[in-house]
Amino acid sequence: MKNLYRLCSPPSLLLVVILFFSLAQQALAQNDSTQKVVTWEFSTQPGADGRPAILLHAHILDGWKLYSTTMPDSLPNSRVALDSSARSKITGIDEQGQLQTSKDPLFSNALTRFFIHDAQWTVHLQPAGSPQGDLKGTVTFMAIYKDSVVGPLEVPFRYGYAADGSLVAKSASLKESSTSSGNLKLTSIDLTNPVNKCGGTGAEDSQSKGLLAIFVLGFLGGLVGLIMPCTFPMIPLTVSFFTKRAASRSKGVANAFLYGFFIFLIYVLISVPFYFLKSNNANILNNISTNVWLNVAFALVFFVFALSFFGLFEITLPSSISNSVDAKSSIGSIGGIFFMALTLAIVSFSCTGPILGTLLVGALNQNGGAVQLTVAMAGFGMALGLPFALFALFPNWLQSLPRSGDWMNTIKKFFGFIELALALKYLSNADLVTHWGLLKRETFFALWILIGLGLSLYLLGVIRFGHDGPPKKLGVIRITTAVLFLAFVVYLVPGLTNTRYANRSLVSGFPPPLSYSLYGAASSKSIEANVVNDFDKALELAKKEHKPILIDFTGWACVNCRKMEENVWPKPGVEDLISKDYILVSLYVDDRKLLPDDQQFIFTTGDGSKKEIRTVGDKFATLQSENFSNASQPFYVLISPDQKLLTRPVGYTPDAGAYALWLRCGLDAFKGVQEKTAAR
Repeated sequence: MKNLYRLCSPPSLLLVVILFFSLAQQALAQNDSTQKVVTWEFSTQPGADGRPAILLHAHILDGWKLYSTTMPDSLPNSRVALDSSARSKITGIDEQGQLQTSKDPLFSNALTRFFIHDAQWTVHLQPAGSPQGDLKGTVTFMAIYKDSVVGPLEVPFRYGYAADGSLVAKSASLKESSTSSGNLKLTSIDLTNPVNKCGGTGAEDSQSKGLLAIFVLGFLGGLVGLIMPCTFPMIPLTVSFFTKRAASRSKGVANAFLYGFFIFLIYVLISVPFYFLKSNNANILNNISTNVWLNVAFALVFFVFALSFFGLFEITLPSSISNSVDAKSSIGSIGGIFFMALTLAIVSFSCTGPILGTLLVGALNQNGGAVQLTVAMAGFGMALGLPFALFALFPNWLQSLPRSGDWMNTIKKFFGFIELALALKYLSNADLVTHWGLLKRETFFALWILIGLGLSLYLLGVIRFGHDGPPKKLGVIRITTAVLFLAFVVYLVPGLTNTRYANRSLVSGFPPPLSYSLYGAASSKSIEANVVNDFDKALELAKKEHKPILIDFTGWACVNCRKMEENVWPKPGVEDLISKDYILVSLYVDDRKLLPDDQQFIFTTGDGSKKEIRTVGDKFATLQSENFSNASQPFYVLISPDQKLLTRPVGYTPDAGAYALWLRCGLDAFKGVQEKTAAR
């Protein structure tokens, strides 16, 4: 099998994979102080220019490497940054300690600079005005031990100004607050005894149905990956290798089945690290999947893949990695077969990587993400591995396989356009969570329209790429696909307008919400929350207007949330109930906006563990998980102004009639509570 496979994954993708799994480690490390590999001390000293400088002293665990601040952004690094409110700027950083320089094979033998055991960084400052408030900032670092990577992790620091203008180190750690914790733990909520028994998430039934749906999606993703140019040509080559090399046909079939099983196993193993995340932090997986830099990284990867599929360049792995894995694939028996399967996974990554990325982030957006991630990867691995076993069992089927040719080049270009569209979705996720305002709803639609139009023109032969062969007669499938995408483009056009037709229900959840518009509040038929991200204000308003509260636990990057808001809430019988009879409060659990300093604290969860509440999303994700034992979105709760649970909460409910029935049940419960209160 040596040199049989052409490896086609870029070295830069390794950083994205490391980022993805290091985010999981970051979530774990931030909730378990005993796992810190670098501990920090913060102090001050006078600089050479007489201005105060801050001193960052790192104690590094034996065997670990702390990367230097001088490393480029394209490689593992450490950074020191001041808060945006700081009235100073960093003019330079002097590094001291046991600095070493070496080539790292994990990063394509790039030259890396790192510290071991101990490091002291002196950060020189230049005041940009008179001292005001505290000087705050963060150290963001990456550390590595062999092939284990931690980071990027953020460690905050804080300094106060003395009367003489010098800096004094202060504690940047959060403190526990009984008052703030009491605001998150609603003691009046009794999940087992709501006023009315209607509603409910149907967790047991929906879980099994949801897992089946995720498995099917994973399986379909695997089938798409199977016909990609990096994977499809390997089927006849690999099957022929097993059947011809084996001493008997039965042995060849057995080896091919084992090969297919190992492909399945390798993809399942991708999900294993996520089972080691602490279960007491219910929104860890949500934090990973909505992480700004992870979504930006996936957007960049999809964009790079698209350019590669268009033929601008070829993506390849360093020969050292390919030779290492491919050499092991020549080992006899079970070990050799396993490494052959691993070789396939690496080879196909440049084509299957975007599909895997979609499955990874999509599954982590779901409740119980680790299990669902395993199911998604199992479906993907089965679809990718099963054909190898089946073609070994029925070798005559190989004769019916279409040969590689122009059709595969067309598929490659087709998925190049699709990956451009998906890159915009990931960039939109990051934009929404951080409120950058880069991809407003109309901008998103305009770009999707251009991509769809480009794909249609390519399929019709109007647009051609450099590596395309001579023009040929267009087939029925190609023309039909082009027409369908042209129809899709026409369907998207009203999304550019500020009319009641702007709501495009078929793509709800993929573009930004109607409220995230260049026109401001969209004039299309939609329901706006009475209060956004302020539960206490919603309680005050409910008491003032004597109405029950509809709590909408939602997320900026939540697809099903947008579907409910754009396809269910505006329906007759639902809109009137929400707008006239309820106080609607939308609480975004993935909002990365930092809370004011005096509102940040450490919360003790129901199982006794400690959790930092720093952002708006931290606050409301904890409110949901602690009081309603649920971490999925959308999630809807009906309570009275005195915080009595009126019905069982519900999740995603695409049936407008069922949702309206649940809302009316909540109103009946509220009237019953009012009558009991009046009778006292």
